[in-house]
Amino acid sequence: MENKNPIQVADRLFLVLETLADTGPVTLADLCRQLSLNKSTLHRILSSLIYMGYVKQDSETGRYSLSLKLLSLSNKMLGHMDILDAVRPSLKSLAQNTGETVHFVQLDGVEAVYIYKEESTQNSVRMVSKVGSRIPLYCSGVGKAMAADMKESQIQSIWEHSTIRKLTPHTITNYTQFLEKIKEVREKGYALDDEENELGVRCLAVSVPDYLGRPKYAFSISAPASRMSDERIRQLSPILLDTKKEMLSAMS
Repeated sequence: MENKNPIQVADRLFLVLETLADTGPVTLADLCRQLSLNKSTLHRILSSLIYMGYVKQDSETGRYSLSLKLLSLSNKMLGHMDILDAVRPSLKSLAQNTGETVHFVQLDGVEAVYIYKEESTQNSVRMVSKVGSRIPLYCSGVGKAMAADMKESQIQSIWEHSTIRKLTPHTITNYTQFLEKIKEVREKGYALDDEENELGVRCLAVSVPDYLGRPKYAFSISAPASRMSDERIRQLSPILLDTKKEMLSAMS
């Protein structure tokens, strides 16, 4: 398959959109430096995006930023995901019963995309994750949970196509050790992110198959490590597995 975008202007349009999503309001000069595009080219791209309603320019500061149109598209897309209608009650109940933040993700290549988040109202600690944001599979509980339901050839492909970095002192960067963790997940039925993606946060996760039985979704309980002791993990894991059974029943 061709790795180069056949329509270069589309490549640039989406590069600008993705960069604006990362930077927030930004000047034309700063955007030129970040994207290594000349001023006239970038100005034409921004003018086109403004015309289509995806970008806006502040009349006072001259800074460019994304409009809410992309959020509208995202909400429409999520609205068509029947899976959320099926699992939302279980996720809400799980968050209420445990007092912790619950996430639901969908597999997308070598990453998982957050498509639902139920923030607990019982504590003041807020997770930095957002719906639409991504997390690598190799260093996350949801990633390992889904990987445990894959063939080893699929797992190896994910590992080889991921940018393996030591995000925290606990991140696993050795493939053999990663496979050992996957074996543990298969034995226990759930996965643990032991401060591997974010220092100070532990996550307990299980996978949820799609209608064809493929590992496509997962959900997790996330909490500060100080509240997620090994003993609490032992207490929460049966609740997590019962929630999975409940979801599968609702999806059938």
